Amino acid sequence: MTTILAIESSCDETAVAIYDGRLRAHVLHSQTDLHAAYGGVVPELAARDHLARMTGLLETACAQASLRPSALDAVAYTAGPGLAGALLVGASSASGIALAYDLPLIPIHHMEAHLLAPMLTDDPPDYPFVALLVSGGHSLLVEVASPGSYGLLGESLDDAVGEAFDKTASLLDLPYPGGPHLAKLASQGVPGCFTLPRPLIDRPDCQFSFSGLKTAVRLLLEKQETLDEQTRADIARAFEDACVDVLVAKCHRALQQTGYTRLVVAGGVSANRRLRARLGEECTQRGVTLHLPPPAFCTDNAAMVAYAGWLRRHDPPTTSPDVYARWALADLQPPREASTHV
Repeated sequence: MTTILAIESSCDETAVAIYDGRLRAHVLHSQTDLHAAYGGVVPELAARDHLARMTGLLETACAQASLRPSALDAVAYTAGPGLAGALLVGASSASGIALAYDLPLIPIHHMEAHLLAPMLTDDPPDYPFVALLVSGGHSLLVEVASPGSYGLLGESLDDAVGEAFDKTASLLDLPYPGGPHLAKLASQGVPGCFTLPRPLIDRPDCQFSFSGLKTAVRLLLEKQETLDEQTRADIARAFEDACVDVLVAKCHRALQQTGYTRLVVAGGVSANRRLRARLGEECTQRGVTLHLPPPAFCTDNAAMVAYAGWLRRHDPPTTSPDVYARWALADLQPPREASTHV
C-alpha cells in the first residue's frame, strides 16, 4: 500500500493531506481573513502565511493519520499553475521532506487535481467522461478518456467564470471573496427583472467568454437612477443566471460532441448552488450522470492533490520541483472541431 503526503499552496489556502487508497488525513487553513482587508489576494502575504502555517499543518496531518513521516512512500505537491511565491513554499516544503526521508516527489498540475476531485466521493465516475473545470482563473471543458488522457474541448477566450464572479461582485460593492457573496445576494433577487447577454451561447463550439458579461453589468449599473439593495440583488441574479445558462449549454454541447453520458464538474465555482441545481435538472432530463465533489473539495485542497499523486505513484520518479508539464492541461491538443449541432 502506497501512502502519499500531499501539499497544496497554489493561492490562498494552505492544505496537507495523506492518502493511501482512502483519505487518512486532510487539514486546511484559509487565508480569507488575511486578504479581506485588501479586497483580493496579496501574493507576498499569501506566500508568507503559507510558510508560517506549513509545519503545523504537516504535524496535524500526520497526527490525524497516526503515522510518522518515515512511514510515507512519496510526496505530492501542486506544482502549478498558481502564485509563484505560494507555489514555491509548497514545492520547497515537499522537496525538503522528500530529501529528508529519501522519498520520490510527484508534481501535480492544479487543474488535473480539480478534475480528479470527484474521485474522492462514495460514487466516483467511471471513465470516460466530460469534465467542466471552473476554478477562479480557469474555465475548461475537457474530454477525459482515462487518467492522464485528456482532450481540450473548449476554454475561456478571456475572463474565466470565477474571475467574472469576483469582478462583478466588486462592481456591486461586495466584500472579498466576491463569488460566494454574489451568489448569496443573487438568492434574494427576482429572476427576469434584468436581462444580460449570454456570450457565445449560440456558437457551435465549447468556447467561453465572460469579459463582456462583466462589462454589461457595469453598464447596467450606470443606468440605474437609484441602487437599493433589491436592485443590486436583482442584478446579481441576472448575472448568475446568465453564467449558469452559458455553462449548462456548453456542457450539453460537449456531451453531444463526445457522445459521453457522464459529466464531472469541479473547481471553486462548482460549489455554486444554482449551477449544481440546473446541471442536475438538465442531466436528469438528458439521461446524463452528474458527478460533483462535495463543497469542501470544490475549492483548493490537498485531498485532490493526494489522490492525483496516488494515481501517479508508479510514474518514473523525479527530484525536480517544477516538472509537471507532461500532465499540464495547457499542453493539451487544440479544441475539437465545432459540432454541427447548435
